[in-house]
Amino acid sequence: MQYIIVGLGNPGQEYEVTRHNTGRIIVDAFGKSIGVKEWKENKKLKAETAEMKLGKNTVLLIKPNTFMNKSGDALKGLVKSKKAAETLVVVHDDLDIPFGNMKMSFNKSAGGHRGVESIIKTVKTEGFIRLRIGICPTTPSGKLKKPQGEKEVEKAILGKFKPLEFEALKKLSKRANEGLETLVLEGKDIATGKINSGN
Repeated sequence: MQYIIVGLGNPGQEYEVTRHNTGRIIVDAFGKSIGVKEWKENKKLKAETAEMKLGKNTVLLIKPNTFMNKSGDALKGLVKSKKAAETLVVVHDDLDIPFGNMKMSFNKSAGGHRGVESIIKTVKTEGFIRLRIGICPTTPSGKLKKPQGEKEVEKAILGKFKPLEFEALKKLSKRANEGLETLVLEGKDIATGKINSGN
């Protein structure tokens, strides 16, 4: 079986450590953890890709080189059926989840995330796995401090991680790596249980 794991973000140096690039950052870290030495430029998919064997399965890692709202372009011709979509994993930032937490979900709507919307349009189904990485700031008591209004949301997601936040993200990426590895080796249900009970 092949799992396709896509890390969403925007291309270019100015976006590298922004919150909206969390998906790319996590998938990059996962690639390193399973031994990816180099990413290949795939002009047809408009993405950087890397392929690895993990247990009995293979993993195709994809970092789209398009802007977020065109993320689906990297999957054109790759996911041709609803069955194939079941082993597609989209890793992305999520403003509905507090920073430092993550959730794995399946067959959910885009929830306003333009990268996910683009992928749903391309693969013609919502029936894929999503690893949602929280980027929402919280109050000292742990309540979400969600930015209000389009301008504020854009400012938040395109803002850069502070050094301390980036360190926290590195720790979180270790948990994400374990979750993704569990997914490939032991399946969606076990991985979802592991990730969602860890928050």
